[in-house]
Amino acid sequence: MVTTLPLFAVTIDCPDPAGLARFYRAFLGGELSFSPNEDFTALVVDGSVRLDFQRVANPAPTRWPEPGAARRLHLDFVVDDLDQAEKHLLGIGAVLADFQPGGRRYRVLFDPAGHPFCIATRSAASIREHA
Repeated sequence: MVTTLPLFAVTIDCPDPAGLARFYRAFLGGELSFSPNEDFTALVVDGSVRLDFQRVANPAPTRWPEPGAARRLHLDFVVDDLDQAEKHLLGIGAVLADFQPGGRRYRVLFDPAGHPFCIATRSAASIREHA
């Protein structure tokens, strides 16, 4: 018998959980839920995707792409218009990465805590495009 283990959240370590959650809410929308001790904030988007933000006091992250950096996870988001989404994200605190390996297909940015994430058009995000 196979047991299904559904993913219920992605947790992002950061020094300011509430601040980073507000950044992602300004981009994705959704509902915020704060913990009483300020060390944890959750963002539920569309009632099904949950991003958790957990306080971890750590030094500034290594810049991407850094071959010697620890392995990391990053988030990818589909947007309708790359230029418009980039402009909005820069306006709410994101930083555009100097190195852009996707050309015109996708963009790499950093959130206010320094985590890399990508925005891509629906066609660029298609599994068929990566196969």
